[in-house]
Formats: sequence, C-alpha cells, structure tokens
Amino acid sequence: MSSDLSDDNMPLARPNGKLSADTISKSEDKAMDKGDSAGTPLAAPVSIRNGPVQDGDAMDVDSPAVNGHKRKTRTSIGQKPSYKDDSDSDDQPMKTAVSDDSDDDVPLKRNTKLPPKASESDMLDMDSDDDDKPLHVKLAQKKAGIEKSAAKDAKKPTPKKKVVKDESDSDAPLASAKGKKRQSNGTVKSKTNGVKKEESDSDAPIRKKAKPAPAPAKGKTAVPVRGKAATTAKGKAAAPAAKKGTKAKKEESEEPAEGDEEEFEWWNKPKKEDDSTKWETLEHNGVMFPPLYEPLPKHVKLLYDGTPVTLHPDAEEVATFFGGMLHQPHHVENPTFQSNFFADFRKVIDETGGAKDKQGNKVDIKKFDKLDFKPIFEYMQAQSEMKKNRSKEEKKAESEAKKELEKPYNFCKWDGRTQKVGNFRVEPPSLFRGRGEHPKTGRLKLRVAPEQITINIGKEAKVPAPPPGHKWKAVQHDKTATWLAMWQENINGAYKYVMLAANSDVKGQADFNKFEKARELKKYIDKIRRDYTRDLRAEVMADRQRATAIYLIDKLALRAGNEKDTENEAETVGCCSLKYEHITLREPDTVIFDFLGKDSIRYYDEVKVERQVFKNLKMFKKPPKSEGDDIFDRLTTSSLNKHLSTYMKGLTAKVFRTYNASYTMSKLLGEMEANTHLTMAEKIAVYNKANREVAILCNHKRTVGANHEAQMEKLGDRIKGLKYQKWRTKAMMLAVDPKQKKKKGADYFALDEELDEQWIQDHIKFLVEEQRTKTTKKFEKENEKRKADGEKPHPEKELKARLKEVDELEKQLKKEAKTKKVEPEGKSPSVDKYETAVKKIDERIHTQEIAAADREGNKEVALGTSKINYIDPRLTVVFCKKFDVPIEKFFSKTLREKFNWAIKSIQDDEWEF
Repeated sequence: MSSDLSDDNMPLARPNGKLSADTISKSEDKAMDKGDSAGTPLAAPVSIRNGPVQDGDAMDVDSPAVNGHKRKTRTSIGQKPSYKDDSDSDDQPMKTAVSDDSDDDVPLKRNTKLPPKASESDMLDMDSDDDDKPLHVKLAQKKAGIEKSAAKDAKKPTPKKKVVKDESDSDAPLASAKGKKRQSNGTVKSKTNGVKKEESDSDAPIRKKAKPAPAPAKGKTAVPVRGKAATTAKGKAAAPAAKKGTKAKKEESEEPAEGDEEEFEWWNKPKKEDDSTKWETLEHNGVMFPPLYEPLPKHVKLLYDGTPVTLHPDAEEVATFFGGMLHQPHHVENPTFQSNFFADFRKVIDETGGAKDKQGNKVDIKKFDKLDFKPIFEYMQAQSEMKKNRSKEEKKAESEAKKELEKPYNFCKWDGRTQKVGNFRVEPPSLFRGRGEHPKTGRLKLRVAPEQITINIGKEAKVPAPPPGHKWKAVQHDKTATWLAMWQENINGAYKYVMLAANSDVKGQADFNKFEKARELKKYIDKIRRDYTRDLRAEVMADRQRATAIYLIDKLALRAGNEKDTENEAETVGCCSLKYEHITLREPDTVIFDFLGKDSIRYYDEVKVERQVFKNLKMFKKPPKSEGDDIFDRLTTSSLNKHLSTYMKGLTAKVFRTYNASYTMSKLLGEMEANTHLTMAEKIAVYNKANREVAILCNHKRTVGANHEAQMEKLGDRIKGLKYQKWRTKAMMLAVDPKQKKKKGADYFALDEELDEQWIQDHIKFLVEEQRTKTTKKFEKENEKRKADGEKPHPEKELKARLKEVDELEKQLKKEAKTKKVEPEGKSPSVDKYETAVKKIDERIHTQEIAAADREGNKEVALGTSKINYIDPRLTVVFCKKFDVPIEKFFSKTLREKFNWAIKSIQDDEWEF
C-alpha cells in the first residue's frame, strides 16, 4: 500500500521536531545489521524522567468509563512525586469531547497463581511447565499460536447468526409473554426497571450469602472460626451449605418515571441501514444544578498574616475549596497547585471587592505563604464528623429527600421508551486536580450557569424550564446526537455531556456495535498483518513508520495516542506520539518502553520484537534526532486510521485492542472442556486465569495495593482457622471412639505443622474477643428492638451472664490446646457425623486456598478493565453456560444491566467470537 499523502502530495508529518529521511535505501537497511554504526545509544540507560524502575511499578490502568464516570487509577510507585492522591483524583462525571484515545463512543456526530488439580490442568495448562518464566513471556509464546489460528479463521466463512424470528410483521418491540422477561436460562422473571444502587465493578466475584449457623444448645458457646461461623454445640461442625439456586436477598429496584415496560430486545431486530438518526422523539427534564454555597459562620475566618479577614461569599467559597483539602498534602503542598490556586483566588477576591479586617479596612493579600486555612479546615472537619455521627433515621430521611429531588431527572423518554439517564448532575465548582503532573492542577473550576448549557430535546417535547431568572444557552433538536445536554468547562475547554446510563438501549447498542466491529476484524486481520510485515521493509519512510506503529499496536496493545497541547495538558503519549527519550534499544532485539500513558499512568516494559522492527526503531532514532523529537515523525493518528479504514469500514487503531483481547480470550476459553468435577471456586479461578492473561496482553497492570499483604495474611489466618477447626473435630471423633487412632493412624489426628503454639494462643485470643464483640452487639440490638416495641430492655446483668459463657469458652479452648483433648459437641455425637464435618471443612479449606492463589495472582493485574471494556461479554456468558456458573460470579448487578443484551442474546454455549 502506498503512504497516505496530504493535499500537497507530501507525507503527513508533525509540524515540529527533526524529520527522518524521506526514503531508506537498501544499502542503508543492510548496514543496520552490521552494528551500531549510526551511533544510536543502544546501551543508554532507561529514561530516568519517570524515576527508577521498582518492583510493583505500574504499567497501565485503563479507566473504564461507566455513565461518563472514570474509575480511579493508581499512580506508579516509580514516578517522581506527582502530588496526586488516587482517592481524590479529578474524576470527570461527564464525557469530554477531547480524550486521549478514549475507548468510549463519541457522543456527538463526527463532524461536531496454587498448583492446579489434574482436572484443572486438563482444561487450561498454562502453568504446567516453565514456571520460572514471567506470565507475559508465556503469553507471548501462546499468542504466536493464537495468531496462526487467527489467520485460519480469517479464511473461514462467517457463521450465520441465530436470529429469533418475529412472527408479526409489525415493528413492535419483541418481548416475552405476559409482560415478563425470559432469562438466558429459560426461566421467567418478573420485569423490573432501574437499579437499587451503583455496585462496584470490582474484580472479586460475588459470593453467595451463606446460611447462618444454627444457634448452639443452651449452655454451650459455639467455637468460631476466623472470618467464618464456627462449629456449633454438640456435633454440628459446620453450617450446611446454602441450597443451590437460592438467593440470599431479593434485589430491589427503583421504579422508572412512568411504570414498567416490556423489554425491547433490540439485539433481535434487523440492523438499520442508516443509523445516523439516533431517535425520533426525546423528552427529558434537563439537568440538576448543585446547591448554592452556604457561607461560613461569622466566627470562622481565613487568616492572613494572623489577621482574620472577611471575604465576599464567592471568594470565601474558593477559600473553602483549598481549606477543605489540607488533609491532602500531595495536592496542597504541590507548588504548581498552590501557584494556580493563588492566582485564581486573588482574581476572585479582586472581582468581589477585596478582603477586609474586623474594622473594615482593606487587607491586601499578596503572598500565599501568609494565608492560614486551618480555621476553615477544622470547621469543615467538625461538620463532616457531625454528619457521620447522625442517627440512622436522620440519614434515611436525608437520603429520601435526595431521591425525591433527583426523581425528575433520573429517566427520560427515548422514542417513547423509558430510559435511565446516567449523569444528570452539573458539576459543582471546585479546584481542578488533574491526573499526574497536570500543568493546570489547582485552577478554579467555575460554577456552570444555565446560560452555558445547550439542551437537546425533541421538537414536540416540552423544553425543561431553567432556574428562575435564567435561560438556556440554546435549545436544539439534533436527532443524530445521543446527548441530552452539554456545556464547555473552563479549565481545558472540554465539552461535558449528559448521556444515557450504561444499561440503556442506546449504550447497549454502542457496546454491541463495538464488539461486532472487533469480530468483523477477524476477516481482515491476516491481510493487515501480511501487509504491515511487508511494509516493515518499505523504502518510503512514511510507509515503514506506519507499518512499525501498526506492529506495536497489534502485538503490544499500545494505544495509538492523540495530538496534545503539551503546554496545557499532562505529557501523556501513545504509540504515534512516542518521543526519542521514551524508548531505549538493547541489541539484538529488545525495546525498553518508558513513558506516561493514558491518565498519566507509567508504562514501563522490556519486550523482544522482530529484528526488522528493532532495526526500524533504531533508524527512527538516528541523529540528528535527540530528546524531544518524535519517533514516528511522518505519522499521525488520523493518517494511521485513514490507512486502516481502507481495509475495513470504520476500522481504527483502538479496535485492535478489543479484537486481540476478545479473540485471545475466546481461544483460551475454547481450549477448556466442560468438567463437572471442578468446584465452583476452581471454575472461577480458571476463568480469572484466562482473564488475567488478557489483562497482561492489554497492559492492564496496577501497583500492588498497600493493604494486599495484610489481606493475604488475614486470608492465611482464615485457612489456618479452618485447619484448627478440623483438628478440633477430629479430636472430638477420637474422644467418641479412641480406637480410631489405631484405625486411621496417628498422623490423621496430628495438629497441622502450620499451627504452632504461639499461633494457637493468638487465635484463641482472637476467637474469644470476636465472640465477646458479637455477644455485646447482639445484646444491644435486642434492647434496641425491645425499646422500639415498648418492652423493658434486658438488665445489664443479663449481658454479664452471657459474657461469662465466653470466659468459660476461653478456659475450654486453652485447656484443649494444652491437653490436646477435645470434648464431643452436639447431639448424639458419632464418628460418622464428625467424618462428614471434616470433609466439609476440607472443601472450605480448598476453596479458600484457591481464592488466596487467585488473589495473589491478580495483585498486579487489573481484571476489571479488560472484562468491562475489551472482552466481548458474550464470551463470559458462553463460559457460564458451558460450565454451569451463575453469571453473578463475574458480572456485578451494574454490569449485568449494562450487558443485558449479551446475557439475553446467547441461548447456548455454541456462540463463537
């Protein structure tokens, strides 16, 4: 293929920096194999601009946007101080028109590790050998085979889609009979709309709520297990497992604005020829503005050089923004943050009449160092504590009042169907945080006025009224746009949009189209790879750069990267915008990447590439290029995408991430054979293992959480607690029938070597303290109920009597630890009962060990991002059907609503990506 040319027939290039030569001669290409004659610093150290590389350095955390909200990301350990707190990142609640290779659909038109069981190994033999190799190295080896499979698949005819016939000729939405929804398992469920609350899209699978253990017999106290309910009195060593299929709690839901509706199964409807028109009728109630500022009490003042100053409410509000952040030194001690804040603060002070002392004299605020925000901070902290300590009734009343205020904005009517609105709140004013070392951090985000907001609504619909005394910037009726309202924020000039929720039909169709486009790429991927492999040796520099970039995007899942205004934006890059200092070359074929990627997350990786790719990168770094110059100086993201679209309509660089993630997952899951002998925990671990490999492929890495070790220690203690419980149960068996020792052998009844004397003593303390806490809380709860029912509360001596039983338990456990003898518990104790109990405990131990291994394996990998954004959800549904796993184990309630189309459209486990 020829290179993309601009109108003046010159190769597309960046306006600044040194350019590579137009063409590469064959002799020059061959000379590259004779060593580093060109003087490229192959042995140069890795760029230290982002700090030294340390264990746990993050590579990349994709921030999936759900309803326009970005999930919070972790900052690399190895980065130089960025004064950024992950818990208080500048989460943008609205979509922006300008994004760094965003994986979201654009709202406007284009023009505006535990050793596996044998059965587990049979299913997914990923760690059976070469255990010393890093997971990403093993994945690279496996990926070569997957790519060969992709080449074969490209030549196969596309399988026909199974379409549910609509017997009627009408355009009425398809729905199940009698207004009820039919689930993918064939059962009928009453229809519901809306959601109870936003659930976390965490990587942890949802656990079934365990049945509470039966109460111990009178006079006995159950011996608890760390983190779980323990053996009950007189024999019942473990609570029976909850019956399969039972639900712990019925999910509630908010009612939509205008009642229940039959589900519209749009995925079974024919695709429109022209999908530029998004709606025919649209009704909504506009946006919800944040509450107005409430001035501080008169005794709470900002201090300047020790003097309390009075400010206009508008200026005082800005002071509270900074004052309320004093517990975040990473922000307020950042010189850039301070400088930007102070400049904007002074501007507001000047515009509102200045600052005055007690006597009304003007106070000239000139130096930031003389400002003291402590009185404001202390007041705001006190108010926060008061709010936390309110009664349940007060919190409930406030919650109900809040819901009532939000009710009109929660839903809209889209083509006559009720749809949930995702983000109807206008952002309140605040101080901009930014991600990484953003040059505008600390700037004042102004309050958005109705006059800045454009409403998009149906021509026949009633236009929502703006607040009294105000008017909208404009009202339009654009049927090609999917946003309901928009405005431009003042920091980066980005546009914010009010969009439908992630579980809406429109969003579902956008996700569906994204994954279908990735599926379509299967037909063209082999040709694309053959072409770019050929062009790696092209004589035209622009063609060679483009081929090398596509190689990196395809093989390493790099983002394409967009043009940036580096003076006003954080210096983050993608493949096309890589600079000289971002890669280091090490002979013969190792490339070291070190740069800040999306959301200012550090990307560091050492990868082996094809020799020709290595040679090309060496060529792209030839002098006179130096630090600051572009690697791909004759390539832009737009020209790259224009080239890709010649293969397939709508193909862009970001489709490769979705395709590679989904195709790899489909091949990994396809290697698995349905195995009924696997436990639920083993099935989940197998799925997570495949998901983890895809996440590594996509560079979805994270720093190890600060509390990871503590969590693993707690999980280890829980497993030891179960082993202690198993020993006690076996000891009871021996107490019932001493002959069992000879029959089963002394080793069977031996205490696990992990349970040393010190651990047992600590465990006993833990169990006793936990039981005391539970007993006290239960007593208090009973008295609260008795008061509410008008009954006399239990006397304090009742609590003392109950706590005395706990003291007896402590003596009993200490005696057992010393004598190694345990008295039988439960009614009609027998060897058979205890043997059954031991088997159940062994199952629980195995489940916990799998969970611990899974968590340890996931400590540096973010599973959620690839699962939510890049792996076709239908693959997860197929896995669940094939292995008889509830979809709840992988998709939270929020995700089940978001991917409802995938759950409902897959009828069996035969579907293929």
